[in-house]
Amino acid sequence: MAVVPLLLFGGLWSVIGASNVAVVTCGSVVKLLNTRHNVRLHSHDVRYGSGSGQQSVTGVTSVDDSNSYWRIRGKTATVCERGTPIKCGQPIRLTHVNTGRNLHSHHFTSPLSGNQEVSAFGEEGEGDYLDDWTVLCNGPYWVRDGEVRFKHSSTEVLLSVTGEQYGRPISGQKEVHGMAQPSQNNYWKAMEGIFMKPSELLKAEAHHTEL
Repeated sequence: MAVVPLLLFGGLWSVIGASNVAVVTCGSVVKLLNTRHNVRLHSHDVRYGSGSGQQSVTGVTSVDDSNSYWRIRGKTATVCERGTPIKCGQPIRLTHVNTGRNLHSHHFTSPLSGNQEVSAFGEEGEGDYLDDWTVLCNGPYWVRDGEVRFKHSSTEVLLSVTGEQYGRPISGQKEVHGMAQPSQNNYWKAMEGIFMKPSELLKAEAHHTEL
């Protein structure tokens, strides 16, 4: 028989299944893998030479690149407490750890495919409402082993990769852009990172047991 962890909240024992513990939470720092093209969402202090001229966002095959870490935060002008599980349908921000800019989109044309440009925008984690992305997934929460889509909350494009590849100075990196239509090109999965303990979910489970 499998051993299921028991957690004590306010004198009440609650059984927490492994699938509930493996949710993705606010405050977590993760790498995001595009499962169709096997590249991780990446950014660096290199600006687009066209379009908005903002910091570029790409996809890289390297597993070890430190420029592929993103912090999961609440939507613009809100605070999502560390450890709060991300619900399917919830808007969030993804802040690039090394540069402090947020994943962003707007009505500019992406340089290679002619889709909608995706950039990194803002300073020290603060940008504007065009930094908000809605998490699309099945079930109540974004789980670590599940594939999700990210829909830009304002323009409704989906964060995508279709395989176009840059030359110098970022040779081999893939274009990341926004697409209007759902497809296999816009599925992402949380991979390496630091995952905050899902404290709020565990409290909710304990409260449900008490009722």
